[in-house]
Amino acid sequence: MSEKPISRYPVPKLNELPEDLRDRILAVQEKAGFVPNVFLALAHRPNECRAFFDYHDALMLRDGGLSKAEREMIVVSTSGENNCPYCVVAHGAILRIYAKDPLVADQVAINFRKADITERQKAMLAFAEKVAVNSAVLEESDYEALRSHGFDDEDIWDIGAIAAFFALSNRMANLTAMRPNDEFYLMGRLPRGSSS
Repeated sequence: MSEKPISRYPVPKLNELPEDLRDRILAVQEKAGFVPNVFLALAHRPNECRAFFDYHDALMLRDGGLSKAEREMIVVSTSGENNCPYCVVAHGAILRIYAKDPLVADQVAINFRKADITERQKAMLAFAEKVAVNSAVLEESDYEALRSHGFDDEDIWDIGAIAAFFALSNRMANLTAMRPNDEFYLMGRLPRGSSS
């Protein structure tokens, strides 16, 4: 495991955090088996950390027309466009698990247009890329392209909101020089129980 710092800013210890944040982080640790560095790095400012994860959960855990894997595809693809190592590595691991595909995260992080995904998903990621990188150029034809693949207006909101939120996340991760946890690199690459 790496001994390098996880952020260029001070990282609070768990026992120094407000109880609600500490409980939230311990619940994630229980489920994942480790504490993702994003929780500790953003806990440098507890109020912003709470707001960040509340919005994250509202977007990523809501019911709707996008699957969990598709939501993660948006994160990985747009984070690749924004050159964010933390989000590509961490959400790439989650995508591999949800998609049950050890290759898809690397493909969409580099160039979703060449990835082994559906045309519907490629249209989704093309729209997400515009939102993440240059939302001012969105036109009605971009929305129509999504509708032609069966996305409704609520799905389009989800695609755009996830891309926009993670554009913020990408910029904060780069600002803080946030390091991905070593654990993320192998997650979802090998079937459970196999040895490397």
